[in-house]
Amino acid sequence: FFSLPKGPEEGPTAAPPFRRVDIALGCSYVGADVSGLLRTLGGSSSEHPATLLLRGISVRDDGNLDDVTEYKVPQENPDSSSPIVFEVSAELVSIPHAESLLHADCEGEEVTCEISPYSSQWAGKGPCRTSWFVANLQLSGGISIVLVLRGPHCGSQEEEVEHSATLHPKLRIPMSKEGTLLTTVEFQSSSRNTSLRTHLGGSVTLDCRFVLAPSSSLSSLEWKRQHQGSGRSLFRYQVGSTGPEAQPKVRVDVAELLGSGDASLRLEGVSVGDEGTYICLVSTPLHQAQHIIHLHVVAPPRVRVIPAAVSFERDVTTTLTCSIAGYYPLDVSVSWTQKTPEVDTEIPLSNARFSSHRQSRDGTYSITSYLSISSATAQAPATYSCHVSHVALAEPISVSAHLKAPEQMGSEGLMGGFIATIIFIVVLFSVLRRR
Repeated sequence: FFSLPKGPEEGPTAAPPFRRVDIALGCSYVGADVSGLLRTLGGSSSEHPATLLLRGISVRDDGNLDDVTEYKVPQENPDSSSPIVFEVSAELVSIPHAESLLHADCEGEEVTCEISPYSSQWAGKGPCRTSWFVANLQLSGGISIVLVLRGPHCGSQEEEVEHSATLHPKLRIPMSKEGTLLTTVEFQSSSRNTSLRTHLGGSVTLDCRFVLAPSSSLSSLEWKRQHQGSGRSLFRYQVGSTGPEAQPKVRVDVAELLGSGDASLRLEGVSVGDEGTYICLVSTPLHQAQHIIHLHVVAPPRVRVIPAAVSFERDVTTTLTCSIAGYYPLDVSVSWTQKTPEVDTEIPLSNARFSSHRQSRDGTYSITSYLSISSATAQAPATYSCHVSHVALAEPISVSAHLKAPEQMGSEGLMGGFIATIIFIVVLFSVLRRR
């Protein structure tokens, strides 16, 4: 990352302070041949090193921007093997999550950046024609950003002659004197999450937002869900229509959609059947941008051990039952341990038996584990614990049963008899005294 301070941003408020910086991101250009045909359309494709240079981006000055280094274009006269530098102006459309992009290295996040031609449709004729590119940015923390970039364009024959002498050696489109491709953000969309985990029965918001240049307008918004090879449309709104088409339990605030570009989907009463891949598709008359969010539904297990206390009896085998129910997804880890007063650590036990998994109507699972305790090998007193680990749990659940020693049971019986005798004597003495 490189950053160039531009001085404090002028504005009516002085706090918090903002500064304009340049943010340079290492990218890959997944290109097309010079005819403009994308690889998806059958044209030849290649991957080439590139740099996405975001110019004059306003970020909060947290006091750590004094040691930023100035970005310098590697070479002013690039050849076909040089990295392609896309110099981006964000005057019309702001860059979302700019601070996260700027500080990604310091925060230990990785940024994946891929730039490709948007489509095979080129505006204009001759050597000077408007080209469109799309930059897909992915932060390891979950943020995803899509930037639709408009490339250089010109309108007169004189301009075409002037620009023909400075065509990029690889892309054959006009470049600046510094050897960069001057582009402008016309459309950006973003999401804070590419993967979400939510609890069964709760509510969740799938984040999706966009900003358009003044010359562009929203055409439609659609949310889709895909799971296990099948897909369906959950929400669709066409600008100018009477209203949105929405499935039960889902909601998009149309007023916020049209006012601030908030296209987020609210899902109420989450069930196991709501798990899957959600696609937010924002469309303008010229472009589309999409974000993919994987929704994982989880439910923590309920654990119970029966019986909670066991009396030690000779020549008798006692079975402890650990019931684990109501969990989702299927994978669950169950283990048993034994702990005695003589040994302070828990000893793993391997003689447990398990039932098969059972699935209830709400999609959650249950399983039962059995531990047999033989008087011939058991030590008493002892504590037997059933430990359950699951993705929905912050830490494992442990439920215990206690095996009481014979002397414990005998002493408890003697103590109970002694107390009963004392009570009987006191009552008898009171009755006789009254007489």
